[in-house]
Amino acid sequence: MIVDDIPVARRSKPPKRPQSGLFALIRLSSLGLLLSLLALALIFPGPLRRLLAAPPVAGIAARPGLDGRLLGHFPYPELNRAELVSVAPGQQLQRDAADALLAMQNAALAEGVDLVVLSGFRSLADQKALFFDVKAERNQSASERAKVSAPPGYSEHSTGYAVDLGDAAAPGSNLSQDFETTAAFAWLRQNAHKFQFTISFTKGNAQGVNYEPWHWRFEGTAKALRMFEPADRLQRQ
Repeated sequence: MIVDDIPVARRSKPPKRPQSGLFALIRLSSLGLLLSLLALALIFPGPLRRLLAAPPVAGIAARPGLDGRLLGHFPYPELNRAELVSVAPGQQLQRDAADALLAMQNAALAEGVDLVVLSGFRSLADQKALFFDVKAERNQSASERAKVSAPPGYSEHSTGYAVDLGDAAAPGSNLSQDFETTAAFAWLRQNAHKFQFTISFTKGNAQGVNYEPWHWRFEGTAKALRMFEPADRLQRQ
Protein backbone atom coordinates (compact mmCIF):
# COMPACT_ATOMS: atom_id res chain seq x y z
CA MET A 1 0.00 0.00 0.00
CA ILE A 2 1.34 3.41 -0.86
CA VAL A 3 1.06 6.34 1.51
CA ASP A 4 -1.53 8.11 -0.58
CA ASP A 5 -3.88 5.14 -0.09
CA ILE A 6 -3.95 5.64 3.71
CA PRO A 7 -6.84 7.82 4.86
CA VAL A 8 -5.70 11.22 6.00
CA ALA A 9 -7.17 10.76 9.47
CA ARG A 10 -5.13 7.57 9.97
CA ARG A 11 -1.76 8.73 8.67
CA SER A 12 0.98 8.65 11.28
CA LYS A 13 2.19 12.12 12.35
CA PRO A 14 4.73 13.07 15.01
CA PRO A 15 2.88 14.29 18.09
CA LYS A 16 3.11 18.00 18.87
CA ARG A 17 5.06 18.78 21.99
CA PRO A 18 3.02 20.98 24.27
CA GLN A 19 4.69 24.23 25.32
CA SER A 20 5.69 24.23 28.94
CA GLY A 21 4.18 26.86 31.22
CA LEU A 22 7.64 28.24 31.97
CA PHE A 23 8.47 28.73 28.28
CA ALA A 24 5.18 30.52 27.69
CA LEU A 25 5.79 32.73 30.72
CA ILE A 26 9.26 33.69 29.47
CA ARG A 27 7.88 34.61 26.05
CA LEU A 28 5.11 36.66 27.64
CA SER A 29 7.55 38.44 29.96
CA SER A 30 9.91 39.27 27.08
CA LEU A 31 7.04 40.69 25.08
CA GLY A 32 5.91 42.75 28.06
CA LEU A 33 9.42 44.12 28.58
CA LEU A 34 9.71 45.06 24.91
CA LEU A 35 6.35 46.83 24.95
CA SER A 36 7.32 48.68 28.15
CA LEU A 37 10.59 49.89 26.59
CA LEU A 38 8.74 51.06 23.49
CA ALA A 39 6.23 52.93 25.64
CA LEU A 40 9.03 54.57 27.64
CA ALA A 41 10.79 55.56 24.42
CA LEU A 42 7.63 57.30 23.21
CA ILE A 43 6.75 58.98 26.51
CA PHE A 44 10.24 59.78 27.84
CA PRO A 45 12.64 59.75 24.87
CA GLY A 46 15.23 62.03 26.51
CA PRO A 47 15.58 60.21 29.85
CA LEU A 48 15.65 56.81 28.15
CA ARG A 49 18.42 57.93 25.82
CA ARG A 50 20.43 59.09 28.84
CA LEU A 51 19.96 55.75 30.58
CA LEU A 52 21.05 53.76 27.53
CA ALA A 53 23.88 56.06 26.49
CA ALA A 54 27.50 55.69 27.50
CA PRO A 55 28.55 57.46 30.72
CA PRO A 56 28.68 61.21 29.89
CA VAL A 57 31.84 62.03 31.85
CA ALA A 58 35.05 60.16 31.10
CA GLY A 59 36.43 58.68 34.29
CA ILE A 60 33.02 58.32 35.96
CA ALA A 61 31.19 55.03 35.43
CA ALA A 62 27.86 56.34 36.74
CA ARG A 63 25.08 57.36 34.35
CA PRO A 64 22.53 60.15 34.84
CA GLY A 65 19.16 59.29 36.34
CA LEU A 66 15.81 59.92 34.69
CA ASP A 67 15.89 63.55 35.85
CA GLY A 68 19.32 64.08 34.29
CA ARG A 69 21.25 64.21 37.55
CA LEU A 70 24.69 62.64 37.77
CA LEU A 71 25.75 61.75 41.31
CA GLY A 72 23.18 64.24 42.58
CA HIS A 73 24.08 67.14 40.27
CA PHE A 74 21.98 68.53 37.43
CA PRO A 75 23.62 69.18 34.04
CA TYR A 76 24.52 72.77 33.19
CA PRO A 77 26.01 74.36 30.05
CA GLU A 78 29.16 76.42 29.98
CA LEU A 79 28.40 80.12 29.59
CA ASN A 80 29.57 81.99 26.50
CA ARG A 81 32.65 83.94 27.61
CA ALA A 82 31.30 87.08 25.93
CA GLU A 83 28.65 87.30 28.67
CA LEU A 84 31.18 87.39 31.52
CA VAL A 85 32.25 90.46 33.46
CA SER A 86 34.76 90.82 36.28
CA VAL A 87 33.46 90.88 39.87
CA ALA A 88 36.80 90.51 41.70
CA PRO A 89 40.44 89.91 40.76
CA GLY A 90 40.45 86.68 38.75
CA GLN A 91 36.70 86.13 39.23
CA GLN A 92 33.87 86.62 36.73
CA LEU A 93 30.09 86.23 36.60
CA GLN A 94 27.39 86.50 33.97
CA ARG A 95 26.56 90.18 33.43
CA ASP A 96 23.11 90.21 35.10
CA ALA A 97 24.37 88.20 38.06
CA ALA A 98 27.37 90.52 38.38
CA ASP A 99 25.17 93.63 38.49
CA ALA A 100 22.95 92.08 41.15
CA LEU A 101 25.96 90.95 43.17
CA LEU A 102 27.49 94.43 43.15
CA ALA A 103 24.20 95.92 44.37
CA MET A 104 24.03 93.27 47.10
CA GLN A 105 27.62 93.89 48.18
CA ASN A 106 26.99 97.63 48.42
CA ALA A 107 23.84 97.09 50.47
CA ALA A 108 25.67 94.74 52.83
CA LEU A 109 28.61 97.10 53.17
CA ALA A 110 26.23 99.91 54.15
CA GLU A 111 25.27 97.71 57.11
CA GLY A 112 28.85 96.88 58.04
CA VAL A 113 29.10 93.51 56.25
CA ASP A 114 31.84 92.99 53.65
CA LEU A 115 30.90 90.18 51.24
CA VAL A 116 33.96 88.74 49.50
CA VAL A 117 33.84 86.84 46.20
CA LEU A 118 35.78 83.58 46.57
CA SER A 119 34.81 81.85 43.32
CA GLY A 120 32.63 82.69 40.34
CA PHE A 121 32.52 81.30 36.81
CA ARG A 122 34.43 78.08 36.14
CA SER A 123 35.07 76.61 32.72
CA LEU A 124 34.51 72.92 32.07
CA ALA A 125 38.29 72.48 32.08
CA ASP A 126 38.57 74.21 35.47
CA GLN A 127 35.79 72.05 36.90
CA LYS A 128 37.36 68.89 35.50
CA ALA A 129 40.65 69.68 37.23
CA LEU A 130 38.90 70.60 40.47
CA PHE A 131 36.92 67.37 40.47
CA PHE A 132 39.47 64.80 39.32
CA ASP A 133 42.73 66.27 40.67
CA VAL A 134 41.39 66.69 44.19
CA LYS A 135 39.64 63.31 43.94
CA ALA A 136 43.03 61.71 43.22
CA GLU A 137 44.82 63.68 45.96
CA ARG A 138 42.27 62.60 48.56
CA ASN A 139 41.87 59.06 47.20
CA GLN A 140 38.11 59.58 46.92
CA SER A 141 35.55 57.69 44.89
CA ALA A 142 33.54 59.67 42.34
CA SER A 143 30.45 59.53 44.55
CA GLU A 144 32.44 60.78 47.55
CA ARG A 145 33.92 63.63 45.55
CA ALA A 146 30.50 64.58 44.17
CA LYS A 147 29.29 65.31 47.70
CA VAL A 148 31.48 68.41 47.75
CA SER A 149 32.22 69.16 44.09
CA ALA A 150 30.22 68.69 40.88
CA PRO A 151 31.57 66.68 37.94
CA PRO A 152 32.46 68.73 34.85
CA GLY A 153 29.33 69.63 32.92
CA TYR A 154 27.26 69.49 36.12
CA SER A 155 28.44 72.54 38.06
CA GLU A 156 26.35 75.65 38.64
CA HIS A 157 29.58 77.65 38.44
CA SER A 158 29.84 76.91 34.71
CA THR A 159 26.63 78.87 34.11
CA GLY A 160 28.14 82.11 35.38
CA TYR A 161 25.21 82.52 37.78
CA ALA A 162 26.75 80.87 40.87
CA VAL A 163 29.13 82.50 43.33
CA ASP A 164 30.95 81.42 46.48
CA LEU A 165 30.95 84.18 49.11
CA GLY A 166 32.97 84.82 52.22
CA ASP A 167 33.08 87.29 55.09
CA ALA A 168 36.04 89.70 55.00
CA ALA A 169 35.91 89.82 58.80
CA ALA A 170 36.17 86.02 59.13
CA PRO A 171 38.50 84.64 56.43
CA GLY A 172 39.00 81.46 58.44
CA SER A 173 35.43 80.48 57.60
CA ASN A 174 35.96 80.64 53.84
CA LEU A 175 34.49 77.63 52.00
CA SER A 176 33.67 76.05 55.35
CA GLN A 177 30.40 75.25 57.05
CA ASP A 178 31.63 77.61 59.78
CA PHE A 179 30.59 80.38 57.39
CA GLU A 180 27.05 79.96 58.71
CA THR A 181 28.21 81.50 62.02
CA THR A 182 29.39 84.74 60.38
CA ALA A 183 27.69 88.11 60.12
CA ALA A 184 27.88 87.77 56.33
CA PHE A 185 25.80 84.59 56.29
CA ALA A 186 23.25 86.05 58.70
CA TRP A 187 22.92 89.07 56.41
CA LEU A 188 22.56 86.88 53.31
CA ARG A 189 19.83 84.79 54.90
CA GLN A 190 17.84 87.95 55.57
CA ASN A 191 18.57 89.89 52.40
CA ALA A 192 19.93 87.79 49.50
CA HIS A 193 16.44 87.14 48.10
CA LYS A 194 15.98 90.89 47.57
CA PHE A 195 18.73 90.66 44.95
CA GLN A 196 17.45 87.37 43.47
CA PHE A 197 20.14 85.19 45.05
CA THR A 198 19.31 81.90 46.75
CA ILE A 199 21.43 79.34 48.56
CA SER A 200 21.93 76.26 46.39
CA PHE A 201 22.76 73.47 48.83
CA THR A 202 20.88 73.75 52.10
CA LYS A 203 21.17 71.31 54.99
CA GLY A 204 19.68 67.96 53.98
CA ASN A 205 19.03 69.14 50.41
CA ALA A 206 17.24 66.77 48.04
CA GLN A 207 20.25 66.53 45.72
CA GLY A 208 22.30 64.84 48.42
CA VAL A 209 25.12 67.39 48.17
CA ASN A 210 26.90 68.49 51.33
CA TYR A 211 25.66 71.67 53.00
CA GLU A 212 27.37 74.73 51.46
CA PRO A 213 26.35 77.97 53.20
CA TRP A 214 28.81 79.92 51.03
CA HIS A 215 27.37 78.84 47.64
CA TRP A 216 24.65 81.09 46.18
CA ARG A 217 23.07 81.29 42.74
CA PHE A 218 21.35 84.13 40.90
CA GLU A 219 17.79 83.52 39.62
CA GLY A 220 16.86 87.05 38.61
CA THR A 221 16.25 86.53 34.88
CA ALA A 222 13.97 84.25 32.88
CA LYS A 223 17.01 82.40 31.53
CA ALA A 224 18.41 81.80 35.01
CA LEU A 225 15.02 80.68 36.33
CA ARG A 226 14.63 78.14 33.52
CA MET A 227 18.14 76.85 34.09
CA PHE A 228 17.62 76.19 37.80
CA GLU A 229 13.95 75.16 37.68
CA PRO A 230 14.74 71.41 37.88
CA ALA A 231 16.79 71.97 41.04
CA ASP A 232 14.15 74.26 42.55
CA ARG A 233 11.38 71.80 41.71
CA LEU A 234 13.26 68.91 43.30
CA GLN A 235 13.87 70.92 46.46
CA ARG A 236 10.16 71.82 46.70
CA GLN A 237 9.04 68.18 46.58
